[in-house]
Amino acid sequence: MIRSELLQALAKECPDMRSEEIERVVDVFFDEIAKRLADGGRVELRGFGAFSTRDRDPRKGRNPRTGETVEVPGKRVPYFKAGKEMRVRLNAD
Repeated sequence: MIRSELLQALAKECPDMRSEEIERVVDVFFDEIAKRLADGGRVELRGFGAFSTRDRDPRKGRNPRTGETVEVPGKRVPYFKAGKEMRVRLNAD
């Protein structure tokens, strides 16, 4: 599902809201998740899963075009762990 499909699904579920309001709600939702992760926090949505960050150590990489070795700095990357209810729904027969 892409963002526009999400907006359409929400518009169908909430016909009394204008499309601008729905778009604003989705923007705030994703902005708050991003802010919390940027601050080093964790976001848990019961029944869905949890978003957090993980640290990646610095390493030596390789430029695929030239083959030259380059230093890749350490960084934080987003991580998602599906909740139990989500895993059950995905594996239902």
